[in-house]
Amino acid sequence: MTFRAFISADISPSDSLVALLDQLGRTRADLKVVKPTNLHVTLKFLGDTEEALVDDVTDRMRQSVEGIPVFAVKLEGIGAFPSMSNIRVIWIGMDDGRHLAGIAARLDSSLEEMGLERDRKGFKPHLTVARVRSGRGLDVVQGLITSNATTDFGDYTIDKIVLKKSVLTPQGPRYSNIREATLAQG
Repeated sequence: MTFRAFISADISPSDSLVALLDQLGRTRADLKVVKPTNLHVTLKFLGDTEEALVDDVTDRMRQSVEGIPVFAVKLEGIGAFPSMSNIRVIWIGMDDGRHLAGIAARLDSSLEEMGLERDRKGFKPHLTVARVRSGRGLDVVQGLITSNATTDFGDYTIDKIVLKKSVLTPQGPRYSNIREATLAQG
C-alpha cells in the first residue's frame, strides 16, 4: 500500500502569519491560501511511498538531524515563484543559518540510496503561503507582495522534522504526521 508523503519542518502559526494568510484570502485573487495549521517547510517530497519503507525513511530522517541542535529560523519578506510577472507560488523568505539546507541535503543523499529520486531543483528554504489557480486579481497580490517585501514575520523554533502523509481533497490537502525525528536538545 502506498501513500503520498513528504518530510517537513512545521511552522507554528503566529498572529502575523495568520494575518498575512487572511490578507491574501481577502484579495479576491484566485488563490489557494495555505491553512495556518498546514504551514511547513518541505525538506523532501517523496510522492507515492510504500508503507513498508516507513521504518527505513524514519531511520534516515534521524540520521539527517543527528548532532544538529534545536535552532531558530527567521521568516522575512514575501516573494513569488517563478517571478513577479508570472506568479504561481507566493512564499515567505527564510534565514535559517543553512541548517535546513544541510538537513535537506543529507535527506536527499540518504534517500537516493533507497532509490528515491534526488531533488533536481535544489533546496531553497521558504514557507509557501499560497498557490495561484488563475491570473484573476494578481495585480492586488503583486501590491501585497511588494508592500511586504521586507516584513519581519518573526523567529520560529525548529525542534524536529516530520514524515507526513498528504491526502488531496477538494477542500485542500489534509496532512497527518506519520513519524518524526527530533533535533538534539541543547
